[in-house]
Order: sequence, then C-alpha cells, then structure tokens
Amino acid sequence: MIEPSEVGAEAPLKAPDNPGQAVARADRGCVIWMTGLPSAGKSTIAETLAPALRARGERVELLDGDVVRENLSKGLGFSKEDRDINIRRIGFVAELLARNGVKVITAAISPYRSVRDEVRGLVGDHFLEVYISTPLDVCEDRDVKGLYARARSGALKGFTGIDDPYEPPLNPEVEIATQGETPEESAARIIDVLEARGYLDVN
Repeated sequence: MIEPSEVGAEAPLKAPDNPGQAVARADRGCVIWMTGLPSAGKSTIAETLAPALRARGERVELLDGDVVRENLSKGLGFSKEDRDINIRRIGFVAELLARNGVKVITAAISPYRSVRDEVRGLVGDHFLEVYISTPLDVCEDRDVKGLYARARSGALKGFTGIDDPYEPPLNPEVEIATQGETPEESAARIIDVLEARGYLDVN
C-alpha cells in the first residue's frame, strides 16, 4: 500500500499563479503511465504527447523517471526495493495531480508488474497503462549512452532487460511498437483512447 509518509508529501498543492488559467475538471484528470525497456521511446512519446494535450487547453504534467530520480528519489539505488520505492513516489504524485483534474504523463521503466498494479489500484479507473513494446534489439540499437553494451560486458549490473527482468503488462490500455510508427503517430493513438474514454473532447 502506498502511504503519504513514503514520499514526504507534506507540501500542499499550489493553485495556479495566473488567475486566468483554465481550471481543470477533476473528473477529467488521469494518469497516462508509460512503461517499457530502456530506450524503448517512452520519453520521446511523452514529450510529443504533452504539448499536443496542452494545445487542446489541458493542464498537463510530465513525470520523467530520470528527472524524478534526480529530484525526488535522490539516494535510491537500483535494487528491486529501491526501484519500487521510486515508482510508488511517482504514483503518489501522479494520483494527487490527477485527482485535481491534471493529465499526468509518466515515463519510467517501471519494470515490475506488481508495483505498477499497486499504482493502478491507487489511481483507480483513471489509470491508463501504455506499454511501449519496442523489442530489445531495437532498444539496444537506439542506446546512445552505451548502457546496454556496458551491461552486456558485465560492467553495469542490474540493468533492466539484460540481467534484471522486465515484466510486460498483461492488459495495457494501449500498446505501442515504436519501430513501426512516428512519435506523433504514437501520441495520436493515445489521444484517440483519451477521447474514447471521455478524458478529451473529440475534435
């Protein structure tokens, strides 16, 4: 169970500074949870989706796994326990925002199915799991940081997809194989689902 004490959630949510800013409808908030292997394309799609939603007048927050680790989860390692704590923190913040009408996009590997399901239980019906199902060989080819190569050589331990497991979602709301489409096409498919579920007005 995710508890507020796990994330240090004492700071209250802040109202918009601009009084003219549109107030989001609480019933239209949701969490768009992107999960997939390293270099699968999660952040690229998230960074394409966010401005597309803002252009339609939506309040949007993007919680990128690497950024959250640096600012909210600094000091955590990459053991299963630490990874789960990081995902719980992301989920806690995402739920707070979503209940206030914000469209929250998360882009984190979140390799373990059990903690993703835990976050789904916290968020409830407003949780949309987006599985970026890019195959491992494609992810390795895209890896500009050389992390997969380091993991293959044994220089980097506990790397997801090599010597640490990635557990794919069993029933994601959306599945995207990025090698077959552009980020704009992937974002459009997510928008279609948001429209179909009533989170966006149909253009």
